[in-house]
Amino acid sequence: MKKKYLEIGRIVGTRGLQGELKVEPWCDSPEVICEIKKLYINSGETSINVKSCRAHKNMALVKVDGVNSIDDANKLRGKVLYAERCDIPKEDDSYFIQDLLGMSVVDIDSQREYGKIKEVFSTGANDVYTVKTNEGKLCYVPVIKDVVIDINLQEDKILIRPIEGIFDDDN
Repeated sequence: MKKKYLEIGRIVGTRGLQGELKVEPWCDSPEVICEIKKLYINSGETSINVKSCRAHKNMALVKVDGVNSIDDANKLRGKVLYAERCDIPKEDDSYFIQDLLGMSVVDIDSQREYGKIKEVFSTGANDVYTVKTNEGKLCYVPVIKDVVIDINLQEDKILIRPIEGIFDDDN
């Protein structure tokens, strides 16, 4: 089941005396956060209206209703920000990383299911899928075109052509 609210960043500090929040983006860029007019804290339980937002040094500087001083802003430090899935801009052929978690990883040639996606992280050059195998082992799949062949959100599976060494110990 797809989550209604997705994590988009964390409040890591403040800027200025008027309660502007410094947000570390967990999405493609700080500009994505700046396109959202309503954010949430507490896993989506509490909404906050965005008055203004701007990107600054790979961070989003966000001014929200009800936070008018540095003391107000400091009370939110460390909080994770959420947005409604439908409010987050994305291309039609793209997907949310959150939706990949738990998907089955299947060999496109043999149809062998290796396990499920546990985590996605970036190396800088490409993303990497952490796969928890059916035997409980963690394996790492580089997200490159020769390895990840298809991501099928409807069937909840990712088709791969594994390179030597990824799952060799499973045999």
